[in-house]
Amino acid sequence: MFIIPKEKEVPLGCVTPAPIGEQPMMITGNWREYRPVIDREKCDLCLNCMVFCPDACWHLDEAEEAVVWNAKYCKGCSICVNECSTDALSKAYELDFEDGVVRLEKPF
Repeated sequence: MFIIPKEKEVPLGCVTPAPIGEQPMMITGNWREYRPVIDREKCDLCLNCMVFCPDACWHLDEAEEAVVWNAKYCKGCSICVNECSTDALSKAYELDFEDGVVRLEKPF
């Protein structure tokens, strides 16, 4: 039987928080064509965006009582937009934003 170290155990059926700290060589935001845009008035903190995001680009800021999006790692898959239970998320064309996409100085 394989024994998992206590510090690496993940409780069954839980939401695992995103790793603390960023991985600068894993920035993938420059792949994105569309980005999610949140309407804070509609958001009821259901956390579907956090649960369904395959890249852990959303996290809960408990102090602000709001979900926060990390543009550096969002690939623009729009899963969060599709899974938002209150339609608080919509997608917008990336180049409509002044900051555009996150670009790496070197591609690899």
